Amino acid sequence: MEKGKLYLIATPIGNLDDITLRAIKTIESVDIIAAEDTRQTGKLLKHLNISKPMIIYHRHNEDTKKEELVNLLMEGKNIGVITDAGTPGISDPGEVLVKRAIDEGIQVIPIPGACALINALIASGLNTREFVFYGFISNDNKLRENTFNDMKRQNKTIILYEAPHRLSKIIEDIKSHFGDIYIVIAKELTKIYETFIRGRISEVEKVLENPKGEYIVLFEVNAKSEEEQEIDKVNELTMDEQYEYYKKQGMDKKEIIKQIAKNHKVNKNEIYKKFIDKK
Repeated sequence: MEKGKLYLIATPIGNLDDITLRAIKTIESVDIIAAEDTRQTGKLLKHLNISKPMIIYHRHNEDTKKEELVNLLMEGKNIGVITDAGTPGISDPGEVLVKRAIDEGIQVIPIPGACALINALIASGLNTREFVFYGFISNDNKLRENTFNDMKRQNKTIILYEAPHRLSKIIEDIKSHFGDIYIVIAKELTKIYETFIRGRISEVEKVLENPKGEYIVLFEVNAKSEEEQEIDKVNELTMDEQYEYYKKQGMDKKEIIKQIAKNHKVNKNEIYKKFIDKK
């Protein structure tokens, strides 16, 4: 028996006119829709005048439902995954099922369309060449701190998703880790009240009242040159380790002392005293 195909169907994030022709054709052709919320997907299907059997597939039942869906695929059924909005698998259900389907040799086909983080990025005015998407950050204090420490090592635009009741907290955390930096906050993308709020955190905080809906927060980590990044990496080593590091690069004693002094922004005589007996 020929296996079915798994389609990941991107749907509008607000404006229903953003549905693609290919998405409509795919929805019409599949046997079953795996829907994050059957009520929400039902509204889309009604708008498209399409009727399809649906199976509820969301974050809280992924581990159990994936087997049911994979079995249907193995029986030859074609299944389309639709989340409440946007592209399946991006901070939405889909990833677990995709991995399981690939394990079984089932063809996975992406049907491209709207993605909130990409729309926010291209209209943000920030660097679009390189970016890092962290999605929703954990509430666990340790994991949260680890995430912010990881952000500090980036030299790219940072993109976060956040719920309205946690928005003020994430902004406070960004300010405490990076200072009063320039940020961009996007909400209601593709809808009537689509909004971009741009400015330093101290300015943005003044205009954020009664937040509703999900938000996208974007900012740039202070860019460092390759030389500065290299110095940061080396400065994590002890001075003795730094000496050996530069020695392996073929530098002589005088050059090494001068470089270590430069890294630590101290007089080279101080470093010379430490390594006077070094060869």
